[in-house]
Amino acid sequence: MKKMLIVENDLLSQNLLQRIFKSDFEINICDSGEDYYEIFSKTKFDIILMDVSLNGLMNGLELIKDIKETKIFKDTPILCLTAHAQTRTRKAALEAGADLFITKPVQNYALKEAVESLLNPL
Repeated sequence: MKKMLIVENDLLSQNLLQRIFKSDFEINICDSGEDYYEIFSKTKFDIILMDVSLNGLMNGLELIKDIKETKIFKDTPILCLTAHAQTRTRKAALEAGADLFITKPVQNYALKEAVESLLNPL
């Protein structure tokens, strides 16, 4: 089974994303950059869903940049999923290395299609 990491600080969003993807992925969740480095930085995931707002000292954009600069993780697709709908946030996320930027709320089917497109590019 493919592995998904959800990096999200909102418990409701964590639960919703877990329900959407639990039949297709083995899911791990963390809510901060510190948790990512402590627990998950040695694990290879097939895809990462990343929020911009996180608990702790780092935001999601900083974590995306760090992940993409790590040789063994640089090819892991990262979908930035956030309520921050500003154009500057989208630009910053893509510049940090996000492969796709989607704003919340998003329809479940559209989110699943986005994940599928990142895992199976044409």
